[in-house]
Amino acid sequence: QVQLVESGGGSVQAGGSLRLSCAASGRTASMYAMGWFRQAPGKEREFVAVTSWSGAAQYYADSVKGRFTISRDSAKNTVHLQMNSLKPEDTAVYYCAANALKDYTNYVSWGSWGQGTQVTVSS
Repeated sequence: QVQLVESGGGSVQAGGSLRLSCAASGRTASMYAMGWFRQAPGKEREFVAVTSWSGAAQYYADSVKGRFTISRDSAKNTVHLQMNSLKPEDTAVYYCAANALKDYTNYVSWGSWGQGTQVTVSS
């Protein structure tokens, strides 16, 4: 099993930027994909972005495309989410996940989860 720890959340004004990080440990040799989800109060967990560990494939939700960038640092077993042009609608707890089995946009497809980090965007 892979253990994940998110960091980098905080509070920013609309139009600002944040960079989230997710460090993986445990059975990292088996890691083949990592992604980000978010969950706002009263909402279901929402897909944000995913990358293959090789970096060959990256996909984004339409709501963040062009503003967010997912990347990975293989040497540190870490994935990042660079969030630019933040909007109040981006306010949520952000979770990283590892090893989707099939449909990466569905949270139940992922095998490992971090504890989440809060992102708050004020207008």
